[in-house]
Amino acid sequence: MTVATSWSTAVTLPEGPFPDVAVEAQLRFDTASPYAVCLAFPPLGDDDAAQWTFGRELLDRGRHGPVGLGDVTVAPGPEDRVLITLRSPSARAVISVPAAVVTAFLLDSFRLVPAGAETEHLDVDAALAHLLP
Repeated sequence: MTVATSWSTAVTLPEGPFPDVAVEAQLRFDTASPYAVCLAFPPLGDDDAAQWTFGRELLDRGRHGPVGLGDVTVAPGPEDRVLITLRSPSARAVISVPAAVVTAFLLDSFRLVPAGAETEHLDVDAALAHLLP
């Protein structure tokens, strides 16, 4: 059985055309993927919801100093914010999330799966059965 936690919050895009306009987002964690967190945005019009999945440790460490290479980086921001930078081959977005929300979300996730106990929550047999015919 998996257990999940989800925190809704208002985020901003400080490098976007409307840096002070808040956008709803969710931070999600599921014990079935104990190393990962998800940052999700609701669908706009007919589009699918946008979501990015990246390392829980990356988010945790990024609260204290810049971390990450490639598609996702995390760093402390101004005014008690955490900056999550998402990159794709054609675009880049900086998401500013309240640091208190990130910290509370991570505390919930670490209550569900303590740091260092992630492997105890992996279902290796199910993953292999899915990969092998």
